[in-house]
Amino acid sequence: MKALVVDDDLVLADVVAFTLRRAGFEVLLAHDGLTALERFRQNAPSIVILDLELPGMDGMDVCREIRAHSTTPIIMVTVRDSDEDVIRGLGIGADDYINKPFSPAQLVARVQAVLRRSGENSLPNRLEFAGITLNPERRLVECLDQTPIVLTQLEYRLMETLVINSEQVLPVDTLIDRIWGVGGGDRVMLKQLIYRLRHKIEAEVIGTLVYIEAIPGIGYTLMRHVKTAT
Repeated sequence: MKALVVDDDLVLADVVAFTLRRAGFEVLLAHDGLTALERFRQNAPSIVILDLELPGMDGMDVCREIRAHSTTPIIMVTVRDSDEDVIRGLGIGADDYINKPFSPAQLVARVQAVLRRSGENSLPNRLEFAGITLNPERRLVECLDQTPIVLTQLEYRLMETLVINSEQVLPVDTLIDRIWGVGGGDRVMLKQLIYRLRHKIEAEVIGTLVYIEAIPGIGYTLMRHVKTAT
């Protein structure tokens, strides 16, 4: 499976390429927009990791050009904090975004999730955090020898998003966009979904391992319970 990495930061591009090669991808590199489009046309990658800040043709234009001819998944990489940039990128066809700096594990998890949603065969599908495992084929949360917790499609999508971004605060609007798509949900729907997922988690053993924390005025994060000495 091929991944096209587009970034004018040569050091970061090499780190991303190394991470994806270890995960089993054949990696193509491009450091500007025009080269990215040429690599894309010649090699038909399965996914594109696309920085927005590129010399000449920027990442938005590259995304727009790719999307005009292909449904290949695109993950935007950005250091920008502006919600407008993210919304615009998703609006022209990007499938997800990731903010710099990010960890190799976070990148691989994002790539895995996007490819799975697109129907591509990907990396091993299971995600793990703090002793729990997500099983996407059956939408289960598994923990040790306990009975797996069955989630609805939306509950699973929320849990997957929280695990991929574990111990990072996700703004409310970001969660809405990733679960329902841009313009597809609202804050009341998210609050109700958080409530249902919390109820399932806290009623089972995994509630002793992880919990969903609300950050007032910002969003939510999935945290691990830290055992204190007695």
